[in-house]
Amino acid sequence: MTDSHNLRPVGITLAAREHTINGFRATQWGVAELTPDRGGDTTLWLQLTMTERAAYRFNLSSGNPRLFVRAGFSGAPAEPGAITASQDVAAAWMDGEQQVLEAPMPLAIQVWIEAYLARHGEAPVEERKKKRKGAGRAREAQP
Repeated sequence: MTDSHNLRPVGITLAAREHTINGFRATQWGVAELTPDRGGDTTLWLQLTMTERAAYRFNLSSGNPRLFVRAGFSGAPAEPGAITASQDVAAAWMDGEQQVLEAPMPLAIQVWIEAYLARHGEAPVEERKKKRKGAGRAREAQP
């Protein structure tokens, strides 16, 4: 598979850190290295989708853009399985009891996502629609 306008390899290396909390030993996993190519222990494919454009813009505008790695079920040893630039997708993974690790987004990935957004346009702003005509308006009192 080669790079395309919406698919790019990202190299990932995870590291475990042992620590003690209230006398109990625990392992905390984190992203030790993240590269915008096929380096690292594992290569995952970052795929951009049209439906997540608003989430990408939000992430890039945050001042501290992040990538999120789905790393298996909570409480189990971390095993990278997927990567996203969407906080919405990462939140859905966490709702499914998956452990999600985050890392700073490399500048090369930020530029690539900006180019994707420039090519496909920003996501349209969603306006709330009324369920029925006149909904949300106070009714005039009748004398």
